Amino acid sequence: MSYEPPTPPTELPTEIVNTLNGYSSDQLQHVARYAEELAEHKAREARLEEESEEDEIDDRPDDLPDDVPSKATITIKEINDNRYYYWQWRDGEKICSEYKGPVNPDE
Repeated sequence: MSYEPPTPPTELPTEIVNTLNGYSSDQLQHVARYAEELAEHKAREARLEEESEEDEIDDRPDDLPDDVPSKATITIKEINDNRYYYWQWRDGEKICSEYKGPVNPDE
C-alpha cells in the first residue's frame, strides 16, 4: 500500500472529492458499501426497465397503431348491417375504441 493518497477518478466532480477527503476512514467504508449497493440497484433497475420495454415491443401485434395500448383487444361492431373491427381497451372506468377496418366476409 502506498503512502501517497489515491488519485480520484476524473469522472468524479471536485465537490464530491473534496467532501470525501474530509471523511474519516470509517465513514469512507460506509460510503463505499453504500455506493456499491446503490450502483448494483441502479444497474438492476436499468436492466429490468430495458427488459420490460423489450417485452412490450415484442408483444405488440404488427398492425397495432402507436396510440393504442398493447393490452387492447379486437372487437367486432355491426353498424347498418356492416361489420367492422375495432381495437378496444379500458382506461380507468372508460372503455376506449379505435377503428381498425371492415370485417372481410370471406373470413
